Amino acid sequence: MTAKLPIIQGGMGVCISLSGLASAVANEGGIGVIAAACIGMNEPDFYSNFLEANIRALKNEIRKARELTKGILGVNIMVALSNFADMVRTAIDEGIDIIFSGAGLPLNLPQFSKDTIKTKLVPIVSSARAAGIIAKRWSERYNCLPDAVVVEGPMAGGHLGFKEQTINDPEYSLEKLVPEVIQALKPFEERYKKTIPVIAAGGIYTGADIYRFFQLGASGVQMATRFVTTHECDASVKFKQAYLDSRKEDIVIINSPVGMPGRAIKNAFLDEVSQGKKKPFKCPYHCIKTCDYKASPYCISLALMNAKRGNLTHGFAFAGANAYRAKGIISVKELIETLIEEYKDASR
Repeated sequence: MTAKLPIIQGGMGVCISLSGLASAVANEGGIGVIAAACIGMNEPDFYSNFLEANIRALKNEIRKARELTKGILGVNIMVALSNFADMVRTAIDEGIDIIFSGAGLPLNLPQFSKDTIKTKLVPIVSSARAAGIIAKRWSERYNCLPDAVVVEGPMAGGHLGFKEQTINDPEYSLEKLVPEVIQALKPFEERYKKTIPVIAAGGIYTGADIYRFFQLGASGVQMATRFVTTHECDASVKFKQAYLDSRKEDIVIINSPVGMPGRAIKNAFLDEVSQGKKKPFKCPYHCIKTCDYKASPYCISLALMNAKRGNLTHGFAFAGANAYRAKGIISVKELIETLIEEYKDASR
């Protein structure tokens, strides 16, 4: 499976990247990705029948995207989801091209696959150690290797696989991580005579960034933040406007109820949470395994669902470190053309 363009549009939840954005990216030759987290939020029985609603919505989004493109489509499924297994099985049953899986180590992901299945399995890691652990487990237990590995650095948006004190430490920069992951995977590539492409992610914003990471040995890049401010992005206009209105100092690190640091755009909702104000909620489904919902000041899924709909009084927008650089809403086609030009300029 070869993408014409070595750009993966990162999966963004809750429901920021669905069939609309994913198909538009795939049509331009990149890899479009649907995010599985709480994908059933618009189903009428979402609160009463969480599992079924999400399965149904994922099927519908994959089928909708397939109608809109003949390009390569992926699904992002977080290991931390309580319905992880259901989402993986559904994506495979629907014949999705690629499953990207992070927010935890997807050590058992190959158990859902069979030799007859074409779906590629791509873990998302934040260290060379994690990449090595996954490759070792998959090779020993399932006699297979990852089809590629995404290494996501600390400048990414949303939940981060780093401790807060290491986020700005140069020792954990993506520039260091990419060559380290490539080296960690080399012994497995040699033993199995198979290439494992390494995809750089987290803070990549321009074509010049893409060129820089190719020089470091990356085979492709994953970009999410820059795709938010496109017409085809599945978020509301108010969500996109939060990116356009943001300044550098508005992009902050928060402590998420799921027990990980996250990067988001500062707003009144987050200010109130940081002041100790609780946002009462009921948790009918416990969607993230690591969430201590009884002790949480707010429900992160509910906050992200509100944000997707444009209700930022009761939610907030996750965003990468470069979100403040967005200047306007353009089409995916225009964005890809811009990235290609920026890449060409950097390579001259």
